[in-house]
Amino acid sequence: MAEIVVALDLPSASAALHLVDSLLGVRWVKIGPTLFLAGGPALVRELKARGTKVFLDLKWHDIPHQVSGAVRAAVAAGVDLATVHALGGEEMMRSAVEAAAGSMRVVGVTVLTSLTPAAYGRAVGRRGEVGLQREVARLARMAVGSGLHGVVVSPLEVASVKKIVGEGGWVIVPGIRLPGTPDDDQQRTGEPVAAVRAGATHLVVGRPITQAAEPQAVYQRLCEAAT
Repeated sequence: MAEIVVALDLPSASAALHLVDSLLGVRWVKIGPTLFLAGGPALVRELKARGTKVFLDLKWHDIPHQVSGAVRAAVAAGVDLATVHALGGEEMMRSAVEAAAGSMRVVGVTVLTSLTPAAYGRAVGRRGEVGLQREVARLARMAVGSGLHGVVVSPLEVASVKKIVGEGGWVIVPGIRLPGTPDDDQQRTGEPVAAVRAGATHLVVGRPITQAAEPQAVYQRLCEAAT
């Protein structure tokens, strides 16, 4: 069984709150950069007041001093889960864990779901395609070794990192699509049932819910698929 995290990929706080109020039984929501700039910490507090857990997905990748400061600010706002880029390095990740001080979980983003092996190779200066299964596993080991509580991976890498993360660690999976749902700009996607069977603990779903004619019906289908 996995938790469904509704990615509130919407342009305003009012639109996000309206969607949350329309989804019966929603437990987890995700705030990305666009919505956080629109709603700020006040939106986090509004969502917490509605009884939801808040995943702040800003993917921090900065010097340790800046990241630790951002983590402390997130803890003060009431955030339950936040992301850092594993490519930021071990010292940065350790500083994030220390700043969270057990009050918030921090997980490491490995390779974005929008990247193909060739695109990732170009981004990191390697010739040709990079074996992403191996690269994601490498970054996952570094993240867990730095004390992070889990990793963010595409549906294609869940099984290969589950053993690395271990029992109790979180495997958070964006790029989840129901059959017949367009991939949009995601390159490495998968269906919820397969991701859960491979070991996912949290499935992050945005546009398939936010752009649906009946968001509640899609959310319910995802919850059923994740059990």
